[in-house]
Amino acid sequence: MFSRAEKTWLAEWWWSIDRELLGALIMLLACGMVLSFGASPAVAERIGLDEWHFVIRHAMFCVLAVPVMLATSLLSHRQARLSALFVLVVMTVLLWATLYFGTEVKGARRWVSLAGQSIQPSEFVKPAFAVISAWLFSESLIHRNVPGRWMAAGLMVLIVAALLLQPDVGQTALVVATWAVLLFFSGISWWVIIGLGLLAVSALAGAYMFFPHVSRRIDTFINPDAGGNTYQIDRAIHSLLEGGWFGRGPGESLAKKLIPDAHADYVFSAAAGEFGILFCMGLVGLIAFIVIRAMISAQRQTSLFARLAASTIAVQFAMQSGINLAVNLNLIPPKGMTLPFVSYGGTSMFAVAFGMGLMLALTRTKPEERMATGIPSYRSAVVAPAE
Repeated sequence: MFSRAEKTWLAEWWWSIDRELLGALIMLLACGMVLSFGASPAVAERIGLDEWHFVIRHAMFCVLAVPVMLATSLLSHRQARLSALFVLVVMTVLLWATLYFGTEVKGARRWVSLAGQSIQPSEFVKPAFAVISAWLFSESLIHRNVPGRWMAAGLMVLIVAALLLQPDVGQTALVVATWAVLLFFSGISWWVIIGLGLLAVSALAGAYMFFPHVSRRIDTFINPDAGGNTYQIDRAIHSLLEGGWFGRGPGESLAKKLIPDAHADYVFSAAAGEFGILFCMGLVGLIAFIVIRAMISAQRQTSLFARLAASTIAVQFAMQSGINLAVNLNLIPPKGMTLPFVSYGGTSMFAVAFGMGLMLALTRTKPEERMATGIPSYRSAVVAPAE
């Protein structure tokens, strides 16, 4: 069935997919499942649920996420682009719909209910926006008369406007950073990069002035003794220190049982308490391997669109992981950002599975490319049009 001599679609998929990258992603999912067993029961008991409530749901999300990722990885470049376009249109509409019909939680409207299930549209918007923007950028580089960069910028503004009205500053930053990464990959001068950096600093200052929850978090981060709520991050740091190099063992961490979001945003801290710093270093290493492997596989593509899209999704994955880890280590102010494939959350799990599936689809090798030796880089004048 997987023989090189076979001409079936399954055999072709198996020999064209980046199997090391696929294996690393499945391993990360497995790590998330293991950590769910350790971190979730205490959280469930504390809020009056059955102790296996989150574990069962997390397992269900993992079981469903794998076929989503595999099915998406079967797509051709053109099919991947069309599926991303469909998801982007639907989720952008839902993103705006949350402002009117969404569920309000802690003063923000980020969730919308569909068929009895709560969905956070912004999670799906991120990978779809990366792919469609990459296509627009590639078209503008290949056909100079196509205003692809401006169209991508307009699309970004449409998405960012809805996110700021929710408000969701964290997802806004990721969407803007995704566009900035594409701008960098497509080739811009250092003066533009400096200008964008100054604009980013101005945007952060604006967020501090106009969003009270952002200013509270920054003030508390800078001066924890000023009276802000630091309970969760204090427990998270305690859990990191409590575990030492090898951890206290599954279910034995004391600090983990006091972290409100030990199964979600602070699962990394809970992991440190139970399995130790060495395990956490291995987890970070696995995430780094996924990002680096994806970037290398992207560079092997002859299609400029595929190279830009796959690389941008990889960087987006790295940025989201980095934000979550930085919050757990108290390096930046707290921000509700999940650790991809590890934190609890159905919407996040399926959105990441879709994004990773697109990345796998865009880094598959064609038969004629397997023997290729000279693959043009991003800034090469030799580019292949998108399929």
